[in-house]
Amino acid sequence: MGMVRHDAYTLLVQGEGVLEFINGLSTNLVDGPCTTVFTNRAAQIIDVCDVIPVGANVALVGYNPYKSSLIEHLSQRILGQAVSISDISHLNDVFLGLEGCTCPEGTTVHASFFGTMYVVPKKHAFIPTWTEEEWTEHRIDRLIPFHGHEIRPSVHPLACDLGELVHPQKGCYIGQEVLTRMRSRGRLGHRLVKRNNPVDNATTVGAEHSLVLERIQ
Repeated sequence: MGMVRHDAYTLLVQGEGVLEFINGLSTNLVDGPCTTVFTNRAAQIIDVCDVIPVGANVALVGYNPYKSSLIEHLSQRILGQAVSISDISHLNDVFLGLEGCTCPEGTTVHASFFGTMYVVPKKHAFIPTWTEEEWTEHRIDRLIPFHGHEIRPSVHPLACDLGELVHPQKGCYIGQEVLTRMRSRGRLGHRLVKRNNPVDNATTVGAEHSLVLERIQ
């Protein structure tokens, strides 16, 4: 069993109808725990976040370099709703890996698109059991796109094999019209594939294999 430290932030979204608030601003159907994508009007990625209900509130776990952009995006759209956003990143460490890892008391375990996510209270000073290289090899083997490699703010979700997180029947979220139009015109984006090294245009490079995004014909 292994896990790696995720360079993550954690936001606590509180108030009335917080799931509905997040659902109205992201690509997936948010009616409970899930992974979803926040996009701008051009359907470019702002961040890919995990939604973890905490009682009547919700924890949003995203990629740390994109934190300020997401907070600004969400805050501008509260518009008088009884919703508040607090940064609680200083209270938790976040790890990604395989299911069934042993963790300290108080750990929240969540089924993420990226694997099993463990949100561990920072007071435990928990040490990951995987190196970044081991995590990379795991992602290559499982064809998992990730931040800083396949997932970048300049692209839309279909361009980095996140189509699973774009709900086909959902409407009325920022970027929805662009993504729906792309699908209706048969522009299905890219899929992530594993190739033997050396690989041109690799997005993730491993010891023997690499990941590359290939256009779906």
